[in-house]
Amino acid sequence: MCGICGFIEKNDTPAGEEILDRMMSSLAHRGPDQGKSWLSGPAALGFRRLAIIDPGGSTQPMANETGDKVLVFNGEIYNYQALRQELLSAGHRFSTQGDSEVLLHGYEEWGENLPEHLRGMFAFAIWDKKAQTLFAARDPFGIKPFYYTVAGGSFIFASEIKGILQHPAYEKRLNTEALEQYLSFQYSVLEKTFFQGISQLLPGHFLTFQRGSASLYPKRYFLPMLTPARSGKRKEKSEEEWINDLDRAVSDSVTAHMTADVEVGTFLSGGVDSSLIAAKFTGDKTFTVGYGKEDGYYNEIPLARELAGELHLEQHTKRISEKEFWEAVPEVLYYMDEPSGDSSAVALYFLSREASRYVRVVVSGEGSDELFGGYCIYCEPQALHLYQKLPKSLRRRIARMASRLPDIKGRSFLMRGSMSLEERFIGNANLFTAKERARLLKDKTIALSPQAFLEQDYKSAEALDEASRMQYIDLLHWLPGDILQKADRMSMAHSLELRVPYLDREVFRVAKNLPAACKQKGQVSKYLFRKMAQRHLPESSANRKKLGFPVPLGHFLTSEMGDRAVRKAFDSKAAEKFFNRDALEELLAGRGCGRGNTNRKLWAVYAFLVWYEIYFPEESAS
Repeated sequence: MCGICGFIEKNDTPAGEEILDRMMSSLAHRGPDQGKSWLSGPAALGFRRLAIIDPGGSTQPMANETGDKVLVFNGEIYNYQALRQELLSAGHRFSTQGDSEVLLHGYEEWGENLPEHLRGMFAFAIWDKKAQTLFAARDPFGIKPFYYTVAGGSFIFASEIKGILQHPAYEKRLNTEALEQYLSFQYSVLEKTFFQGISQLLPGHFLTFQRGSASLYPKRYFLPMLTPARSGKRKEKSEEEWINDLDRAVSDSVTAHMTADVEVGTFLSGGVDSSLIAAKFTGDKTFTVGYGKEDGYYNEIPLARELAGELHLEQHTKRISEKEFWEAVPEVLYYMDEPSGDSSAVALYFLSREASRYVRVVVSGEGSDELFGGYCIYCEPQALHLYQKLPKSLRRRIARMASRLPDIKGRSFLMRGSMSLEERFIGNANLFTAKERARLLKDKTIALSPQAFLEQDYKSAEALDEASRMQYIDLLHWLPGDILQKADRMSMAHSLELRVPYLDREVFRVAKNLPAACKQKGQVSKYLFRKMAQRHLPESSANRKKLGFPVPLGHFLTSEMGDRAVRKAFDSKAAEKFFNRDALEELLAGRGCGRGNTNRKLWAVYAFLVWYEIYFPEESAS
């Protein structure tokens, strides 16, 4: 795991070493072991290394034998040894034993088709001196980040936005369209980031930048489309056959993800995803965090301790106090680069810190819910099925009446049952509606409604069952924008490499074909995955309800410490600049109570205000 950065200048003047050094320094947490640079003419490439594979070799930036192609690479390629043999057979010569050089020779052999050969997590850039082009690619699911901009004709890129901010050609400005979408989705959902002019290379994409022509061509090479097998086929697989296929794929992936020249640990919560990895991985150290009392809802440590004991694994834990939580928020948001309304990032920050004291690499369970239908909301189509047989006009009238009721059990069912899937589901987080965020924000933007933003994605998946369409939306947006974003940033904040065995191309080949009945059965989510997990785990662990780093947000927001932190942010100049006071007061009045998501809405606004003060201090103070 590493940090990469660089730039290609528009003019023929030599690239500035001082600028590159500043960019690299801002990414030092991603690679504390070594920092090296390569400059030639208008091109500058920087690399911060966290040595995991071939620690004595594979130094980057790395050039090919002729020196006309140079690579910087962040990630791990798990099939690099097989690719290496294939390339050796094709006549390529290697001088190192690691995975980095495979990318260089792979690009020489396969060109822009290189990413399709790779099994792993990656973001890399290759500068071709002869062609004066830069080729960059990001892994299929978006595990590793890649940001870029064209400023003053220069192409600038980095693993994190903070690296680009060090380049003097880029003028820092807020993208208010990103703010508006964030208020609905809880994370930065756009290809364009919160910083005007800076974009992310989307998952499953590559781009080519041609110097001199200001041309930029992002292209998709992978789409996480689900193709669930339909019942009634003559050679339909049995449940047992699906379990066998999935078990083999997951076991093979966990084994591949253990490849390292350093010790590998694992995150372990009380849930089935991390528990299964703990049962299958070959290390012996586990890491868990929690809040509150020993037997409280927000503390997963006792459940993890029980399983670690049964699996004969060493457990390391950290119980997070409220004081630690609030003190960590600014640092968390600094490392996140963009605002995040997901308060579980704080728990992941402490979990990564704890693990980094013992190991350099951990495996973790991200992606399982999106691949195998693990979120409870995916069971909603089945729950609404009979109710939605009523005429839509009748359901709309019932919903209008229900909206005037107190927030009691059943109210949400009646209201959501009146909507189409496209209307009610924008992803696992659904905070402010377009109408609510318009009332909250002082200034209008050109932002689409969440439904309009997702319209084309829903059309692409219109042949799927409703639960699979929900999964597809989350695979495209929620997974890279929230889950993987915080996983990368919080682990890298502590120079810890985090690997995600479920997000593997071979596992996806099985998961994408799972029939709907194998994913949700009644109100049981991730049905077949749980059946498979029962082969390796106690039944209580395999069937445990998902928690997902639960945070006692209601308590924290209403405590003396929380009240002080929130009111300070809501009374700030940034709050006055962006938000209407009446809407903010409504959020404050509703915190800590009710069945709705007022606490999460309030937290999203608070997180943005804290983030804004960190990245735009000059405007916050004016």
